[in-house]
Amino acid sequence: MLEIGQAAPQFCLPNQDDVGMCLKAFKGKWIVLYFYPKDNTPGCTNEACDFTEAMPVFSDMDAVILGVSPDSTKSHRSFIEKKDLGITLLSDTDKSVHKAYAAWGKKMNYGKEYEGVIRTTYIIAPDQTVAAAWNNVKVRVKRKDGEVKHADVVREKLVELQG
Repeated sequence: MLEIGQAAPQFCLPNQDDVGMCLKAFKGKWIVLYFYPKDNTPGCTNEACDFTEAMPVFSDMDAVILGVSPDSTKSHRSFIEKKDLGITLLSDTDKSVHKAYAAWGKKMNYGKEYEGVIRTTYIIAPDQTVAAAWNNVKVRVKRKDGEVKHADVVREKLVELQG
């Protein structure tokens, strides 16, 4: 996990339209950078739809939402079209950016250890330092008073940081 205040690792990755997107191009903006395992799976679809739904609020706060997975740009295009997503998805097929952001590593599933995407979210400040971080993200958490969406938790933190 990257430390708060640490410089965010620089990267350039292709988006869903095969256009290179580099972190340095977003200097001066807030960035929500979230890592997810796979397009068109239930949790990842919920997360992408939740961020898309919240996008107008993030835009009002001068924040850009970037989702990153190991899927291809073609897979991202299909996912965006199928689910009518409004966010930008980046393709990290060699997982180098996942690794730089501590979003790739050992996981356990049914007692078996394997390497995979660790669902992780960062808020990167306009000066390109890490302002907030979440590891092993739960997309939606059920509580007595209702369901809490991770996208809402991130939005609330951004409001606090900009406060």
